[in-house]
Amino acid sequence: MKKLFLLMAISAGFLIAAAQTDTIPPFKKSPYIPAFKILQTDSTWFAKENIPKNKPVIIIYFSPDCGHCQITAKEFAEKMNELDDVFMVWVSRYAPQEVKKFGEEYKLNQFANVRLGTDTKYFIPVFYDVRFTPFMAVYDKKGKLLETYPQGTGPDTVAKLLHKKS
Repeated sequence: MKKLFLLMAISAGFLIAAAQTDTIPPFKKSPYIPAFKILQTDSTWFAKENIPKNKPVIIIYFSPDCGHCQITAKEFAEKMNELDDVFMVWVSRYAPQEVKKFGEEYKLNQFANVRLGTDTKYFIPVFYDVRFTPFMAVYDKKGKLLETYPQGTGPDTVAKLLHKKS
């Protein structure tokens, strides 16, 4: 009986320890652009190291079939002249052909400061604890996190944030 009680007590201890997981998302522990890698629509890889230096960066996690993402893409494409000094990485879990179609439909693929790709390792949504799309993380010229928008935002809000911090 004592052995059974001891075994139960040890098991309960392990369960309690396992249940106490870290609830702080990684992006809050490391407020810099993460080391990501996405498969672009032309079958090449794009990683953090490929981001141009000394430019603000927006990482946008989206779904091609998300209505809010479609509106956001349209708004950003229309206001790209206000954000031409900002580098944007549009990331999705969808297949590259679906991401390519999205980029073409919303004309994001025609901008030199935009990269579109598939997160084949599902890194971005885990790193940012993404719950909704579009999700946005805005970084300053040094790669430090300025703000996250868990349900997205418009280009005017991002432009104001970046020009205030410049």
